[in-house]
Amino acid sequence: MPTAADMRVADLLDKYKDRPAPRAYSRLYEDVAEFGHMLAVLHDQLNRHFSAINERAKTKQNYWAERSRELLALIEELRQDLHSLSLAGFDVNLLDSYELALEDAETWLMKSNGSPIPDDYKPVEILRYDQAFSFGDKTIRLKKESTPLDLKMVGSGSYANVYSYVDPDYGVKYAVKRAKRGIDARDQHRFRQEFDVMKALSFPYVVQVFKFNETRNEYGMEFCGETLRQYVQSRNTSLSFSTRKRIALQFLYGLNYIHTKGLLHRDISLQNVLLKIYDSEAVLVKLSDFGLVKDKSSEFTRTQTEMRGTIRDPMLHDFKSYDLVNEMWAAAGISDSGISGFFYAA
Repeated sequence: MPTAADMRVADLLDKYKDRPAPRAYSRLYEDVAEFGHMLAVLHDQLNRHFSAINERAKTKQNYWAERSRELLALIEELRQDLHSLSLAGFDVNLLDSYELALEDAETWLMKSNGSPIPDDYKPVEILRYDQAFSFGDKTIRLKKESTPLDLKMVGSGSYANVYSYVDPDYGVKYAVKRAKRGIDARDQHRFRQEFDVMKALSFPYVVQVFKFNETRNEYGMEFCGETLRQYVQSRNTSLSFSTRKRIALQFLYGLNYIHTKGLLHRDISLQNVLLKIYDSEAVLVKLSDFGLVKDKSSEFTRTQTEMRGTIRDPMLHDFKSYDLVNEMWAAAGISDSGISGFFYAA
C-alpha cells in the first residue's frame, strides 16, 4: 500500500505531466530527474509574469486584471506544491530574489480592474540560464571541529539566553537558544515544548529550529538580524508604504498559520517578531518565542493569578481562558506599544 508521501508525489507528477515546459527551462532541471518537469513549468510561468510586469512598469501602467488573477493563483499553487514536496520529504526552495518578488507582488496585485504597479517597483532580474529552484541534497560532509565555536549573546528572556555563531563550513550565522541554569520544572517544560512546537511548524514566517541538544539543554535556530522593535526605531521615518504593508501582511500570514494549527502564541510583542534584513528594504518576518504557546487540545495551562505575556487584553481574567479574541487584541495592540502609525504611514 502506498504511503502518504508516495501519494503526494504521484499526485504532483500527474498534475504537471501534461503542462508544456519550453526546452530553455527543462534543460535547467535535467539533474532533478523526478521533479524536473514540474520545476521547469513553474520557472517558465514565473518568468512570463515577471517579464511582463517589468515591461508594463516602464510606462507605469496597470498589470492586466486577468494576468493579475493568474499570478495570484500561481503564487498560491506554488506554495502549496512546495509544501506538499516538503511533507513528502523533498526539500525544494524558491530562490530568495524570486520569493521576495512574489511577496512584493502580493501587496499590490488585485483580482479585478487591473493592478496598479507601484511607483517604487524594482524590476525582477529574470533567470534564464540558472535554476530558480534549488533541490536539497540528502547528505553532506561537514568539518569536524576540534575547538569550541565562539558564541555571542544577542538576547535574553525569562528562562533562556540566545547566542549567535558563525558556521565554520559555510560562514553562515546561526543562533542557539540555551535554557538558563536553575530554571524550575515548569519553565523547563515550556522550553522543551517551545522547541517541539516550532519543530513541527513549517512556514516562511515562523522561525525555523533545528536540533535539540539534551546535554547542553539548548537548540539551534535560524539567525534573524533584528527584532521588529529595533527595525521600527531605526527606520520608521524612511520606509515606503509597500514595505510597511509587506511586513504587516507577513506578520498576519504567520499568525494565521499558527492559528490554523490549533495554536495560540500568547506572547505577541515587538520583541517576539524577528526580521531577516535584505537589500533594497526587503525583509522576511519571523514569529518567534513560543514559550507561552497554547495548544487548545492540551491541559497544560492552569488557572493561575500570574498573567504572563507582554501585551495582555485587559478583559482577560486568567491565563487559562486565553483564546483567539485575546490573541487578536494583542496583535492589534502592537500599534499601541511603540509602532504607532508604522503600518499605515505614507
